[in-house]
Amino acid sequence: MTATTQTSFYRADGVTPTRLGTILITGGASGLGAATAAAVQAAGGTPLVLDRVQPSESVAYQQVDLADTGAAAAAVDAVVKVSGGRLDGVFTAAGIDACGRLDEVAAEDWERVIRVNLLGTAAVVRAALPYLRRSHGRVVTCASTLGIKAVSDATAYCASKFGVVGFTRALAAETAGEVGVTLLIPGGMHTHFFDNRTEQYKPPPDAVLNAPEDVAATVVFALSQPPGCELRELVVCSSTESSWP
Repeated sequence: MTATTQTSFYRADGVTPTRLGTILITGGASGLGAATAAAVQAAGGTPLVLDRVQPSESVAYQQVDLADTGAAAAAVDAVVKVSGGRLDGVFTAAGIDACGRLDEVAAEDWERVIRVNLLGTAAVVRAALPYLRRSHGRVVTCASTLGIKAVSDATAYCASKFGVVGFTRALAAETAGEVGVTLLIPGGMHTHFFDNRTEQYKPPPDAVLNAPEDVAATVVFALSQPPGCELRELVVCSSTESSWP
């Protein structure tokens, strides 16, 4: 995997932050997940990917549907085993949506959003915790600006991302002193996330969205903090993001 630029972060005293090590990324085959995998590698870390499709770059990878929480947990163990049994961080980038009014979205589609975005996130983090406790590693979860602001025709997505916000805040309290926890709240990005939506649910032509590579840099920054220094929550969005504040 290659990246066009290599990002380095430094503390105020000039000391380089903690080495990234091995980072597990869900949804790492595309979008923000792929951008983060590239950023991790560019910063000297080793990305591990969980996704339904194979990444285009050569990285350790386990195919899994995160809607199946048992399979998600098993995939964590499998991909970490391939990497030598050590895990230093997790970034839960995988996410899906089912747009429409509540009574117009099929129950199966609505519930799949909850299973992937919320239950899949929890299953991956749960399986990763034993490794992260040993390494004093970090978790960065991916919510959304629609995890703190609700809009019409997005009940499934808002419910799942509001859930990720609550889950992450509780996880931070539960693992304080053992595992670092950061909640990432990104706005819209230039990815394929919107491709299969009907036109009414796509960003308008004049929408200004962030580049996923820029958001990925903030994930690497959070994962690079030294033990005991916590970035609890990060909101990263375009300056004209309509869903923030």
